[in-house]
Amino acid sequence: MTEPQEQFSRLVAGPDASVDLAFASLLIAAGEYPGLDVPRYMERLDAMGREVRARMPQGSSAAIDCLNAYLFGQEGFHGNVEDYYDPRNSFLNDVMDRRTGIPITLSMVYMEVAKRAGLGVFGVGLPGHFLVGAQGAGGSVLVDPFHGGALLSEDDCQKRLDRVFEGRVRLERGMLAPCSRKGILTRMLRNLKVIYVKVDDYARAVRTIDLLLRLDPRSAEDLRDRGLLHAGYGCYGLAAADLEACLALAPSAPEAPALRARAQEMRAKAARLN
Repeated sequence: MTEPQEQFSRLVAGPDASVDLAFASLLIAAGEYPGLDVPRYMERLDAMGREVRARMPQGSSAAIDCLNAYLFGQEGFHGNVEDYYDPRNSFLNDVMDRRTGIPITLSMVYMEVAKRAGLGVFGVGLPGHFLVGAQGAGGSVLVDPFHGGALLSEDDCQKRLDRVFEGRVRLERGMLAPCSRKGILTRMLRNLKVIYVKVDDYARAVRTIDLLLRLDPRSAEDLRDRGLLHAGYGCYGLAAADLEACLALAPSAPEAPALRARAQEMRAKAARLN
């Protein structure tokens, strides 16, 4: 592992509450940008939080308005609707530099600045569209950083689900529950994995899955995907090991017979190479 990967592994090995979300996200980015000045970006978040705190009025709704005005008005953060699947949208340093990203990374900026300003916030893993929840005197409100900090009702959330899933998914209360820090990192990495696989960038996809398996070493899905990617570029022994580990965790999965045959094929090819 590289040093950022080792740091990431140590960071996510502890309890969820101990994970520094911004620091972990920047360590992910450091895998793409060797020599990334992680402390500089952490200090930028600190400075942004201090600036918002200095101008934040009393009252939760006014505080959210202040934060929105700062991030989306003054700083110009916005959703990247022109090139949604650009991998840079998933790297916190790029999102901070370019002021654009996807829902989960813009939500991360929102949460990290809000936290430093003293505002209680949490991630909300709505299927297909990540949001932020903010604590208020009358309960929590839902904020959409991808759309300029728009405040959403549950009806609005259902409409977003309808657009993504064409009416096949109904909103459930659990969908609006706070997302764990490791859950946020997992979702961000899964987005990145899909982007890399889509453009056949298997090396970066494997590196992303390596990080996912640091978060959950028993993820049969990620072991399967890494195994199939290894098979795609001829790392037969690694492919067989991952597929066998996947089958050990999910021996009765519908795809198990096909994966078992693929693992045996990879073992045979590896033996011939040796």
